[in-house]
Amino acid sequence: MSDTITIRGAVLERSGDERPYADSQPITVSELELSAPGEGEILVKITAAGLCHSDLSVVNNNRPRPLPMLLGHESAGIVEEIGPGVTNVKVGDHVVMTFLPRCGECAGCKTDGKMPCEVGSKTNNEGTLIRGTRHLTRNGETVQHHLGVSGFATHAVVSELSVVPVGSDVPADIAAILGCAILTGGGAVLNEIDPKPEDSIAVVGLGGVGMAAIITAAALGVKEIVGIDMQKDKCEKALEIGATSAMTPQEAEESGKKFTAVVEAAGHPKALETAYKVTAPGGLTVTVGLPAPGSTITIDPLVMTGEARRVHGCYLGSSVPSKDIPKYEQLWREGKLNAEALISDHIKLEDINTAMDRLSDGAALRQIIEFD
Repeated sequence: MSDTITIRGAVLERSGDERPYADSQPITVSELELSAPGEGEILVKITAAGLCHSDLSVVNNNRPRPLPMLLGHESAGIVEEIGPGVTNVKVGDHVVMTFLPRCGECAGCKTDGKMPCEVGSKTNNEGTLIRGTRHLTRNGETVQHHLGVSGFATHAVVSELSVVPVGSDVPADIAAILGCAILTGGGAVLNEIDPKPEDSIAVVGLGGVGMAAIITAAALGVKEIVGIDMQKDKCEKALEIGATSAMTPQEAEESGKKFTAVVEAAGHPKALETAYKVTAPGGLTVTVGLPAPGSTITIDPLVMTGEARRVHGCYLGSSVPSKDIPKYEQLWREGKLNAEALISDHIKLEDINTAMDRLSDGAALRQIIEFD
C-alpha cells in the first residue's frame, strides 16, 4: 500500500440537526484519504456495515463526539494488508469489527467482559484508534474515527484488537451484525442470564439488540421467551423469530406475569422500569440499552430487598468479542441462531441519511450497507 489510498465514506458533519435527516443532510458521502496501517494495525476492505443506535446517538447528539467523524462500527470485511507486529490475523482473513477494542492489560479488561477496556473507551471518546493514531483526512482536514472502526466506508484501518476472524462461509451481512447487535443483545442472555431451558425470559424493547436477545434465547433452548414493545408490528416480528408470546408494556404490567430474567434493550428509563416490574422475586433484570445522559428511574428499594431482586448493567453484552463471536458464529452455522431475521433492509451508502430517519422512527431492525 502506498502512504495513502482514496476511499469513499459517510462523514458526520454536524450533530443535532433537525429531522428529517433526509432533508438536513448531516452526513455527507465523499472521498477521503486513508493512510497506511501502523504498528499492530490492519487495512480492511469493508464488505458490509449495519446501522445501529450507537451511530444515531452521535447524529442526534445524545453522545457528543469530535467532528467531522467517519461513522460506522458494526462492520465486516476482508484483511488486505497488515502492519508491523500484527499476529491475530493475516491477509485474506474475513473479520468482524468490534466497537470496543481490548488492550488486555487494564483493570477493565481483567473483569472478563464485565467492564469495558479503559484504554479503548478513552480513545473511542477521542476519535482515535487504541494506540492514539488517526488515519483519515479529507482535503487536508483531520477526520475522526468512530469507535475505533469507521466502517461506513469502502476501507478502514483499524487495530488488530478491533477485529475477530470468522469463517469465509459467514455472509458479510451476518458477520457485520455479529459484532454489535448480536454481541450486545445476545451477550445479555449468554453472559448475564446464562439461562436454563426451564427459565422464562422477557425482552423489553424490540429493536436490533432486543431481537438479538430473543434469537439467542431461542438458540439456547429457552422454552418461554416473551417480547415486549409498544409497537405491535415489532411484537409480531418477535413471534416470527422465536418469541413464544409478545405484548405491549401496558399489557405486560397488567397481566401480572413475572419472569425469571428480563432484558431491557430500549435505552429508555420507562422501559427499564417496566423490565423491573415484570421481573419475578429472586429474578434478574439486565439493562443493556443506552439511555440519554442524566436519565433516571424510580424503583422501590423495599421490593428489591424483600424479593431478593438483582439488577445488572450490561455494556456490550458483558462480552469478550474474541471469545464470544466464535460462539455465535457456531450457533449460526448449526442453524440455531436465526441471525438473518435481524436484517430488515440492504441499502447503499448514499442512502445513509434516510436510513438514519428510519432507525430513529423505529421502522427498521438492522439496515445493512452493501459495498461493491
